Amino acid sequence: MTRCPCEEEVLERIRPTPEERTYIRAMGERLIEAVERSGKAKAMMVGSVARDTFVRGDRDLDIFMLFDPALSREELQEQGLALAHRIAEEFGATWREKYAEHPYVNATIDSLDIDLVPCYAVASATEIKSAVDRTPFHTRYILAHIDDYADDVLLAKQFAKAGGVYGSDHMTEGFSGYLCEILTIRYGGFHPLLEAAACWRPGEVIDIEEHGTKEFEDPLVVIDPVDPERNVAAALSLSRMFEFAELARGYLAGPSEAFFCRSPSPPLTREVFARLLSLRGTHLFSITFATPDYTPDTVVPQLRKSAESIRELLERSGFPANRIDVCMGKERCMLVFELMAAEAPAMRRHIGPPLSSRENAEKFLAKYVGEEVFAGPYVEDGRYVVEVARPFTRAGDLLRSKTLFEVALGKHVYRSMKQGWTVKAGAECWDEEFSGFLSEFLERSSPLARIKRMTGR
Repeated sequence: MTRCPCEEEVLERIRPTPEERTYIRAMGERLIEAVERSGKAKAMMVGSVARDTFVRGDRDLDIFMLFDPALSREELQEQGLALAHRIAEEFGATWREKYAEHPYVNATIDSLDIDLVPCYAVASATEIKSAVDRTPFHTRYILAHIDDYADDVLLAKQFAKAGGVYGSDHMTEGFSGYLCEILTIRYGGFHPLLEAAACWRPGEVIDIEEHGTKEFEDPLVVIDPVDPERNVAAALSLSRMFEFAELARGYLAGPSEAFFCRSPSPPLTREVFARLLSLRGTHLFSITFATPDYTPDTVVPQLRKSAESIRELLERSGFPANRIDVCMGKERCMLVFELMAAEAPAMRRHIGPPLSSRENAEKFLAKYVGEEVFAGPYVEDGRYVVEVARPFTRAGDLLRSKTLFEVALGKHVYRSMKQGWTVKAGAECWDEEFSGFLSEFLERSSPLARIKRMTGR
């Protein structure tokens, strides 16, 4: 396969070295042997190391411990954790328990980040008893179909990473490693993938094994080859999908190593942040509160739900928003709202029912005739209208009020905010803990726009 010079240069930089491959695989084999020596479970390497699609410098190794499906969930958890603890201690690892659908052990051994994950040894992916049971089938499928596409997968992953669209976590909402692998195999290489992505439309369906059994409503639908009930691209947002499409178009028009490199931009200083905010003439507000003690996969969707509910409350109250965003920090979370107005008139129009709806119109009239109003009720275009006092004339007052608890906050966000929250406005929103997040919020641009500015093309 003919590649452009920049791709060969990138591959020279991101291909694992032979020594790196040998070292990581040898550690994997030692861990597998230790698991199977226990007599409790079989074991296998999964993920990009097992599939030889990991990028140089990646230090992640996933070892799945496959237990008898006859075990109950409680027995799997108990026996799986006990075995993982024993293995980690045998290797002199520092370790801690983490939680996905059920607990597993994350260990550090000789600078490698190793997950020891219990799962069921089911016969097929359609018989899974927990989500992690599917992963061994993914590894087997990719190994059977990757052929000569390993380098193409490396390019696709690095392309997505540099573009900021790699990662299926809830904060990124981008492309998982497995999705990059499936797309590369489906289209027959890195370039054919880009050519296809440049033409994607919302609702694109890719069914590599032609299962054709279930319909999904996600922006990109990639039917899992090993499980027709699952969309591999379920975590991918419409924005990340078309940022990848934009990058594909840009690269095909002018290949450059810039598409594979992303040097982190230094965050703004407090002074530059204040100056840029002043130039915008908008009104920035932040809400911060203690981070709930749950995983990002649980907390981030609740942050987004809460921010959207608060945005709707602000807009109903006369404070239109330009943009909002959320960030989950280790100790605190931040919700940011950029408003087009921070104050609203004391009076607001309240539109009532049409007079043709006699019963509702009479109730509306009776209610407001007995209340203190600025004007009305009066008839306008066949409906009652009344001009009433606005509960909050300043956005900051609304955000500091307990009215926030009347909207649909995420459960864990609600509990955290019940313990207290802080509202700041304008340049006071600046916070060193969130400097990168706030800088990106103000300087937001698409991946291709960023590359064009950087390269001057």
